[in-house]
Amino acid sequence: MTLDFIDNINEYGDNIVRLYGFDKAQAVLFTEAVKQTILVEGKEMDLSYFDFIFLRNCNLILRIAEEDAGITSTDKVYFYCDLTLESYAQMIVLLEPFCNRETKGFQYLYDIDSLTDFLFSPGGTW
Repeated sequence: MTLDFIDNINEYGDNIVRLYGFDKAQAVLFTEAVKQTILVEGKEMDLSYFDFIFLRNCNLILRIAEEDAGITSTDKVYFYCDLTLESYAQMIVLLEPFCNRETKGFQYLYDIDSLTDFLFSPGGTW
């Protein structure tokens, strides 16, 4: 599983932080990590701590927030995803299909009007 950042993917200046290049087993590891770290323990989740995630050109920390802000960064290297517990619970639902079978599909992990989307894609495409 690889984490990277792609700048300016369209004419609107949108960006993507993406997790890609994974199989069903790694999707399960990621989903369980989100469940345990965020939903059960109520802690932030730094993706650099997980040995099954290769950081290509950025890092991402998932944090619990009072409002959904999505992914932000001041330097395009260190990113923070600020979502409510309810939105992280919804993220788990969006991740489930990748945990149940191998797929070539993709999923944006939140639906917020922000410049940076969070893409979960085994093949890296959207």
